[in-house]
Amino acid sequence: MEDSLPVAATFDPTPPVIPVSVLNRLARERLEAAFPLCWVAGEVSNLSHAASGHVYFSLKDSAAQVRCVMFRNRAQLLGWRLESGQHIEARVLVTLYEARGDFQLNIEAARRAGMGNLYESFLRLKEKLEREGLFASAIKRPLPAFPRRIGVVTSPQAAALRDVLSTLGRRAGQVGIIVYPTPVQGDGAAALIADAIRRAGERAECELLILCRGGGSLEDLRAFNDEAVARAIRACPLPVVSGIGHETDFTIADLAADQRAPTPTAAAELAAPERSALYARLVADRLALQRRAAQLVNQRAQQLDWLARRLQHPGQLLARQQEGLRNLQRRLDAGLLLCSTRARGTLANLGHRLRQQRPAVARQTLHLQSLAPRLERAARRTLDGRAADLGRLAASLSHLDPRAVLARGYSIVTNRQQQIVHAGSMLEPGEEIAVFFHRGRADAAVLTVSADDGRL
Repeated sequence: MEDSLPVAATFDPTPPVIPVSVLNRLARERLEAAFPLCWVAGEVSNLSHAASGHVYFSLKDSAAQVRCVMFRNRAQLLGWRLESGQHIEARVLVTLYEARGDFQLNIEAARRAGMGNLYESFLRLKEKLEREGLFASAIKRPLPAFPRRIGVVTSPQAAALRDVLSTLGRRAGQVGIIVYPTPVQGDGAAALIADAIRRAGERAECELLILCRGGGSLEDLRAFNDEAVARAIRACPLPVVSGIGHETDFTIADLAADQRAPTPTAAAELAAPERSALYARLVADRLALQRRAAQLVNQRAQQLDWLARRLQHPGQLLARQQEGLRNLQRRLDAGLLLCSTRARGTLANLGHRLRQQRPAVARQTLHLQSLAPRLERAARRTLDGRAADLGRLAASLSHLDPRAVLARGYSIVTNRQQQIVHAGSMLEPGEEIAVFFHRGRADAAVLTVSADDGRL
């Protein structure tokens, strides 16, 4: 590298002149050689997402700032979106943008400041369990409205337990409390927390669980960002309320729980209704019930008065019904009399008409007897005339009967198409023909055909 820069001798009064581009290239090479990949922390500002997919911004602290660029192939692997105001830790290559001579950092990777690998593990586990549906709202269980016993999974020495006990004692002293002790921090704490949740579910001594601890760093809350704890919460038959850390703290256990409270105190308030509020509600319900009962009694009294006005003495009702029955009897008698009179008149009219239409049988019989000989003579004359006509027609028809002609020695010739041959021109020599006689037929072949007029 050093050989690329002409070095003048100390005695040369005129040093060499180099272009700006060469100067910037040499400066970039020196910077990249002098600073290997390193991690730099700062606040994101002046953020710009280019259409090409590259991201340009500045990293600053209270005393200085530096230009940064994250090329598209690196930005696509980030897994979260950079925003102005974020504090990040970036793995950078210190370099120089030759075209403009700007000192800048090329971002190779980035993470949220102060969280590092632990936060990345949190994000990966959150994404995995979310894909499995472990955080779905559809599987969240409702909390009992009036629990009689509440289980608390936490450390007996935790300040969170004291907050929960004091809150429950103040709000709902009638509720029993069962503590399932477990460490909430340190190596192996996650497995012990999961075991305590399973134990509470198996013993079924309470109606819901509170999982709580005080606030802390991401490292302090590590046990509550464990997969085993999340699965134990979802496998527990009891609804689980989480109250872990402060309001800004958020863990995997919070996502898996049926209800998430921002603090242990809020979890206790969420788990059990306040006794004074319940008493006030009972008083209000009692007053409302009394008012409703009074309204109902008044309505029924008015209805009774209205029904009483409509109520009549049974004797009056029977007298009115008897009078109606007598009226119906009179109407029935008059109707029967009218119908009987009309029926008798109709019957007399029909009898008169029948007598008029009755035939004179004896006279008609004599008339028929006198007509019988005349009918017989007329029938005989008609039959004799028809027989004579039939004889004449039969004689005329016998002259036209082909069989009578055949009987006189004539014959009928047909060709192969069953057509009657009545001229020699219809035949060809060698053609087969059929000859029909008065009795029988003969098949023959034509030897010759004559063109004369066919006279005998």
